Amino acid sequence: MTKAQIAKNATNGPPGRKPSDRMSSRFKSAVTNGHRLHVVAPGDTRWSRRFRDVLAQIISDISGPENLSEGQRQLARRCATIAIACERMEGQAAAGADIDLEQYGQLTDRLGRAFNRLGLRRQSRDVTASLGDLIRQDQAAERTRLAEARKGAA
Repeated sequence: MTKAQIAKNATNGPPGRKPSDRMSSRFKSAVTNGHRLHVVAPGDTRWSRRFRDVLAQIISDISGPENLSEGQRQLARRCATIAIACERMEGQAAAGADIDLEQYGQLTDRLGRAFNRLGLRRQSRDVTASLGDLIRQDQAAERTRLAEARKGAA
């Protein structure tokens, strides 16, 4: 295909569609086509698999891959990158290594702001126990106390 034909493919098509949508998939990168996550494949490491998992979960939380704009897709990728950077640091801390808490805090804050930009909001949930829950907890505690008292008397 000549350069003129490629340019024609990029500019022709249904109105309202972006040139990249109208262009044949043969002329798009594997990342644009959705065949790869990165221009240079990172290999099948544990962290690359974790990145894919986190990215898929974030995209699912937003609305699914079919409803995302390119900007949302890019922000979701950035969120996944920051999230696994935090997870690495958490793993190091759990293993007893010192971590840069300032950097960890900055990453965590940036992740929260990026989630806000994507439209993910912190949703509070009601953690107040109902009267029925309190009565059931009290009854369970009383049964346990009586059972222990019987064992002690025997």
